[in-house]
Amino acid sequence: MESSKIKKFLKNSLNFSDVKLVKISSYVELLLSYNKKYNLIGKNTEKDVWNRHILDCAQIIKFLNFNNDQVLSDFGSGAGLPGIVISIANDNPKFHVKLYEKSPVKRRFLKEIQKITKFEIKKNIYDYDLIKSDYIVCRAFKKLEPILDISREKVKNPHKIIILKGKNAINELKKLPKDNNYRYKTANSITDRDSKIIIAIRNEK
Repeated sequence: MESSKIKKFLKNSLNFSDVKLVKISSYVELLLSYNKKYNLIGKNTEKDVWNRHILDCAQIIKFLNFNNDQVLSDFGSGAGLPGIVISIANDNPKFHVKLYEKSPVKRRFLKEIQKITKFEIKKNIYDYDLIKSDYIVCRAFKKLEPILDISREKVKNPHKIIILKGKNAINELKKLPKDNNYRYKTANSITDRDSKIIIAIRNEK
């Protein structure tokens, strides 16, 4: 899909204002500039950045409720995907977005993006004993089971986990050990017919 059509979709279907689209464009410009020196995204995805990265991340928004006083954590954020797209979409100052990234190089890049939108930069998730978060989002981070291990060990209850996954999503779900503390559902990706979005809801114990 062409970038102009994606921008139209973001505006009409996901409520991105013109101001927010300008912020997304500024982010994309910086991302591509930094990618000349640092490996933030795959070189082969640069020409399709709006579809492969921006729209792919933006589709998560329909599973979020920005109206509440909550915290969203992007684990293994890398270049800020999907956390930065979510941060730009958010209008509620009481809805906090935190990006967890272990790489100092990528954290320096994320600091540049704080000129565009508001979010908090955190280090490696394993540096923290407890992570207070209502939402966890992940993209190109880890397999499903290790993500759930982090959820059990470090994140307060209850919370929702939203994971952008490729064609192995269903197989990963089938291999999970039974755990009555979690409920799962899947949604189709709008950017790749073979990919899925996994939503895992952790209940109160």
